Amino acid sequence: MFTYSGRKLIDFLSGAGALNYGHNNHEIKAAITEYLASDAVIHGLDMATPAKLEFMETFSSVILRERAMQYRFQFTGPTGANAIEAALKLSRKVTGRQNVVSFTRGYHGMSLGAIAASGNRFYRAASGISLLGATLMPFDGYLGPTVDTADYLQKVLADEGSGIDRPAAILVETVQGEGGINVAGKQWLQSIQAIAKEFGALFIVDDVQMGCGRTGDFFSFESAALSPDIVVLSKSLSGYGLPLSMLLIREGLDAWRPGEHTGTFRGNNLALVSATAAINIYWRDRIFSEGVKHRGKLMRSRLEAIASEHGDNFSVRGRGMAMGFDCKIAEIAEGTARKAFEKGLIIERCGPTDEVVKFLPALTIDLELLIKGLIFLNTL
Repeated sequence: MFTYSGRKLIDFLSGAGALNYGHNNHEIKAAITEYLASDAVIHGLDMATPAKLEFMETFSSVILRERAMQYRFQFTGPTGANAIEAALKLSRKVTGRQNVVSFTRGYHGMSLGAIAASGNRFYRAASGISLLGATLMPFDGYLGPTVDTADYLQKVLADEGSGIDRPAAILVETVQGEGGINVAGKQWLQSIQAIAKEFGALFIVDDVQMGCGRTGDFFSFESAALSPDIVVLSKSLSGYGLPLSMLLIREGLDAWRPGEHTGTFRGNNLALVSATAAINIYWRDRIFSEGVKHRGKLMRSRLEAIASEHGDNFSVRGRGMAMGFDCKIAEIAEGTARKAFEKGLIIERCGPTDEVVKFLPALTIDLELLIKGLIFLNTL
């Protein structure tokens, strides 16, 4: 990227995960410009269009069938928060319950239902009213490595005297992005899914930031062999930074009556065209996925080498090309991000007090540029 004055910057933020395929991806842009030139439908409300049909057919054949998955599509309003709201509403409609279980340090969006299920006090306080309908439980590792927080959740849901209402849904991120790049273990995630089934709750995976290849696989939950009832997708789904969100809903759970959850900008056709192009370009074989995993390993090794130079003061965690450099102290992370920008690197912070430096480079970044950005960090 270039500043207004012409200074060159390497972007390790990628639109907060909305630009997995980079800025102004030329191949995806070609599909967009061709569609624009054709005078086809751009805004079609939620009605069927050739662009929507092509996206659904491509996503079904390339993404879902290759993974032996079967879901219905619901195109929600254009943001991740819109999709989260739809998932929560549908869960409550299907089960007849109100409570939603979510997890400490999780983040699901700024609208009232989504923020009620999120952990950050700063964002919650901005709502200005009491946030209802969600119970936050400890995420994997939140109480230390010796405490199985899935076991704790199972016990409080089974206990008639716990004070925790049986949930309509259990909502989880496999890797908490805004919460500090906190990675849930495979066994823990499988336990949470089993608990949801045991107590008749829908199991929802929020893949807004960690989906579309960020962790190496298209879905962040593939490595844990999960089968969510609902998958929430947004951010890089469009492939080009255009707003697009949707739910994948397991067969038998599509309980909406016509018009119960509608909106003006559901499934924008231009975004569907770019999303189709992204799938065709990058996901028809395993080459791209393997490249992401390779770059992720390189990122981890370089960041761990930097952390080891500073003793026990810093640590690294993450999956794929979502990496967190835990500075432990917010002021150190803030200074790191500021100095990085002065050197020519765009990075952001995350975690409860913004004490973690977050790395989300484009999944398409060439190795030379990736290494150059990491070297910037090493010289701070």
